[in-house]
Amino acid sequence: MATPCSGALVQETAEAVARHSYGKLVAFLAARSGNLAAAEDALSEAFAAALEDWPRNGCPDNPEAWLLTVARRKLIDAARRRKNEAPAEEYELAVDTLPDTTVQREIPDRRLGLMFACAHPAIDAGIRAPLMLQAVLGLDAARIASAFLMSPTAMGQRLVRAKTKIRQAGIPLKVPDREELPARLETVLDAIYAAFSDGWLDAAGTDASRRDLAEEAIYLCRLVTAMLPTEAEALGLLALMLYAEARRKARRSPEGAYIALAEQDISLWDRGRIAEAEAALLRASTMGLIGRYQLEAAIQSAHIARRREAVNNWPAVVKLYDALLQLTGSPVAAINRAVALAETEGPAAALVALNAVSPDPRIIDYQSYWAARADLLARTGAHRESRDAYEIAIGLERDESVRQVLEQRRAQLQR
Repeated sequence: MATPCSGALVQETAEAVARHSYGKLVAFLAARSGNLAAAEDALSEAFAAALEDWPRNGCPDNPEAWLLTVARRKLIDAARRRKNEAPAEEYELAVDTLPDTTVQREIPDRRLGLMFACAHPAIDAGIRAPLMLQAVLGLDAARIASAFLMSPTAMGQRLVRAKTKIRQAGIPLKVPDREELPARLETVLDAIYAAFSDGWLDAAGTDASRRDLAEEAIYLCRLVTAMLPTEAEALGLLALMLYAEARRKARRSPEGAYIALAEQDISLWDRGRIAEAEAALLRASTMGLIGRYQLEAAIQSAHIARRREAVNNWPAVVKLYDALLQLTGSPVAAINRAVALAETEGPAAALVALNAVSPDPRIIDYQSYWAARADLLARTGAHRESRDAYEIAIGLERDESVRQVLEQRRAQLQR
């Protein structure tokens, strides 16, 4: 059955399917064919076919099934064209009848299964999480690059090389056995958190491509914690995301203006999510293995406690950042530590700490570094240097409401 639809409705339907089901469709195709790049190409061709077919024949009642059927045919056609490939009939049989393994049945979402497959040890460690974000969750190279402090061009080239290596080396993209999952977990968690962070950027929920991404990341992490209940870092990541998501409604005014954490209306915080986060973090703490996500979740917990209970816990926050920096060496952790240090030792000491991270090339285009630098310089009276830093931060900021706040702060210095 098909529903008559105009060109605008066709475009809207295709975009909705891409937004909600792209990763699921790629995961199904790649799991069945074992070829990630071919699965992506076939699905792209299926979407192109939809834009031609649906205006003539109407939008199908189940567009995902229509796209999946066409994409599978495209995979079979591609197999016929390739040299040294199994006969198309054999390929078609493999696509249609490949049995699920026990692990595939235990992993309740094909996207999660493909994410563990993309963490194959033969794939370069630095590209595994970006590969999951593009192939499974549908993010483009520019958004992935932002999450990993890289240029879009460099990230795009790395993704292309990774897919080429997978194809040429015949790396099998199959769901690993259960005993292999813990060794691949770290990369999967990194990808889930990067997806959440991308969705978190759209606080107002106006970007359709990001609207559901944060919730999807939390959903996938919940699946991981259910599947691997003794993994402390999975629980830590779940807690971290829940703490952050609990504050979503308080991050913007009714008019859409940005509201900093220190100024948020705590009555708008989601107490249920906070309680779930605290329970997950407490459970992780009993397992005796501290990791990055547990430390980041503990920092979020401390910030929430400071606002809810009116306690001065900045020294504890600095100590948590010390531990996080020692564990990861992350320039982002160093920047956030400097901001916290300003509350315990003053802005001059914080600037010294911030200057220590300045040589790191990864922070040259990192907006938060320049915004923190501008604020600390202003607090020490270096107004001209502060204005220059604000200028850079404003140029790097993509969120209009945040940009307006930065512009207001810069204007106050000028006055």
